[in-house]
Amino acid sequence: MQVMQLRAQRQPLRLADIPVPAPGPHQVLVRVAACAVCRTDLHVVDGDLTEPKLPLVPGHEIVGRVVARGEGATKFPLGARVGIPWLGWTCGECEYCRSGRENLCERARFTGYQIDGGYGEYTVADERFCFAIPGRYSDQDAAPLLCAGLIGYRTLRMAGDARRIGIYGFGAAAHIIAQVARWQGRALYSFTRPGDTAAQDFARAITGGWAGGSDEMPPEKLDAALIFAPVGALVPAALRATAPGGVVVCGGIHMSDIPSFPYEWLWRERAIRSVANLTRRDAEEFLALAPQVPVRVATVPYRLERANEALADLRQGRLSGAAVLLTTPVTDG
Repeated sequence: MQVMQLRAQRQPLRLADIPVPAPGPHQVLVRVAACAVCRTDLHVVDGDLTEPKLPLVPGHEIVGRVVARGEGATKFPLGARVGIPWLGWTCGECEYCRSGRENLCERARFTGYQIDGGYGEYTVADERFCFAIPGRYSDQDAAPLLCAGLIGYRTLRMAGDARRIGIYGFGAAAHIIAQVARWQGRALYSFTRPGDTAAQDFARAITGGWAGGSDEMPPEKLDAALIFAPVGALVPAALRATAPGGVVVCGGIHMSDIPSFPYEWLWRERAIRSVANLTRRDAEEFLALAPQVPVRVATVPYRLERANEALADLRQGRLSGAAVLLTTPVTDG
C-alpha cells in the first residue's frame, strides 16, 4: 500500500510502499477513505511531541471501511464505515481507566504517534476505539469530527454552563464546536491573529457574533475562553478578557510556554484548565450530537501524496476549515 511516512522529525513526509498490515486480536483492518490533517500532526512532524515511533504513518482523524477482522473482533461487520481517533489504546486497569478518565491513562497509545495512522491506504485499529460514523456525513466531511470535533467537544464541556464564550484560534476545531455552542444558545466571541480579517469574516459567518484580533478585548467579559491555537501568550490574554469566576480552557495537546502575568489577572477565582486527549464517551456523545445541530464541516481536500503541502498550509494559517487527505482522486483544493 502507499503511505506518506515520517522517517525523521523535522523532515518532510516521504511517499512509500509498505505491506498492508494484518489485524491482530480484537483489531480491524480499515481501508482508509479520508484522513483529516490535525495540528497535532504538525507537532509530531515538527518535533514538538518528542516520542513518536519511527518510521511512522501519521494521521488520527480517519474514516474508512472495515475490510478484515482479527481474532475476537466482533464489534463491526465487514464493510462497516468507522472512524478512528487519536486515542488508540488504553490499559483498562489503572485508576484513570477504572474511573472513566481513560484519557489520562499512563500507558495509553495514540493513533498517528505510537500507532501507524491514516496517511495511507490501509490502517489497523483496536475495534474498541473505533466508532460508527453518522450517515449524514460524507467521508471527507466526517474526518475532522474525529479530532477537531472531539477535542473541541471536550474543551466545550470543560467550560460548564458558561453563557459568554470566547474562542481563541478559529480553525478546524473552533468552527465545529462554535456551531454546537451557538445551537445551545451561548453567546460567542471569536479571536484570530491580529489583522486576519479573512479569519474574522469566517468566524462571524459561523457564530453570528463578534470577531476581532487576539490583542483586542471583547465587548463584554467572558464566562469562559477556549484556546485552540498553540500559543502560550494567549492564556494571559484570555484571562484578561474573562470575568471573575470564569475559566480558560486550553484545548491543544501541545502549547508554547505561557509567559508570566500579574496574579491580579488570575485572582477572583478565575481558573486555567487543560484538555488531555479524549475518551470513548466523548466520541459517542459528540457523534450522536453532531447530526442534531447539525454541524457543517468546512474542508479543503488534498490527494494523499500532497500531505506535505496540506501540513504547510496548516502551519502557515492558510486554511479556513480543515485539510483532508483523500485516497481517491479529488479536485485539488
